[in-house]
Amino acid sequence: MVYSRFAIFYVPPEGPFATLGHAWLGWDSAAGCSVQQPNVSGIEKVTRSPRKYGFHGTLKPPFRLANAQTMGELKIAVSKLAQACAPAQCDGLTITALGRFLALTPVGNAEAVSRVASTCVVTLDRFRAPLTADELAKRRRARLSARQEELLERWGYPYVMEAFRFHMTLTGRLPVDDIPYWTRAIQSQIPALPEPFVLDEVALVGERPDGLFEVIERYPLNG
Repeated sequence: MVYSRFAIFYVPPEGPFATLGHAWLGWDSAAGCSVQQPNVSGIEKVTRSPRKYGFHGTLKPPFRLANAQTMGELKIAVSKLAQACAPAQCDGLTITALGRFLALTPVGNAEAVSRVASTCVVTLDRFRAPLTADELAKRRRARLSARQEELLERWGYPYVMEAFRFHMTLTGRLPVDDIPYWTRAIQSQIPALPEPFVLDEVALVGERPDGLFEVIERYPLNG
């Protein structure tokens, strides 16, 4: 498989939480296949935007591979990172409205989770190709703060390091009045959220020619 971009995600291990999350979005990135969504009116439309990424939490945002690097070298680097990085956890996950979309976010102190993300961003930065002018312009349409602009220039993404907030996206942008409805729908379809939430592995994922992301390899955190 030829991948246009790579990323480091948290993708839940096999189990009820992962199965329900994959089904909610309609795409199982671990298996690399579409799955039937629940019988909830309107679900296909509201999950269309996040579907391509699968049920995940971003640790290092998608990037094109730098010219001097290979996927094999990236795999080795991720493996070494995982061997040196300690697992992280927080009290659990909860459904949260982040602006106009819904996601699962940490309950309690999530500093350890953010530490894993920052380690991924910094350690693997040499594999990231510089952003194109069009990519920079797209990011700047979000009216970035001065610090977010600095992060964009340095790390290729404005919401990393201290601007990072772990989240597992469940919808696209929603009308404000629809947020309560979709919150209840998620609660009914993914009723048991992890308590505590343990991040003890990372996944190298790739963007396929059809634009969908799939898991290439998983790496347990053993630091």
